[in-house]
Amino acid sequence: MNREELMTILPHRDTMLLLDEAECVDGEARGKLRIKGDEWFLKGHFPDAPVVPGVILCEILAQSVCVLMAGGMTDGKLPMYTGLNNVRFKSPVRPGDVFETRCRITKSKPPFYFASGEGYVGDRLCIKAEFSFALVEQ
Repeated sequence: MNREELMTILPHRDTMLLLDEAECVDGEARGKLRIKGDEWFLKGHFPDAPVVPGVILCEILAQSVCVLMAGGMTDGKLPMYTGLNNVRFKSPVRPGDVFETRCRITKSKPPFYFASGEGYVGDRLCIKAEFSFALVEQ
């Protein structure tokens, strides 16, 4: 999926749509974001040594896993974060990097969904986390 296709399943727009592309491969969501260096969140984090904030990496994981629900599973409902657990930041993500995610849904009890995911730059693990979200009426 490209950005336009992602907007059919994600409510995010403009600077908060944090994926360039995503796909579902064998039940795993894989997403990519190219960090160009001019992103709004890098302007103050940190001006002389920009690093993608951890909370943004968590948001990218969450947006990635939503591609697993693209087949009408959301029924027009809004996916909202409900929790983050066991988040570990292993390596910084910087301008020029291509950040790639691998996420999967580990359990569901609608409207709640539980997932785990990792984010990489090349073969370098940058983040891993467990998280949950709920599908809520808009």
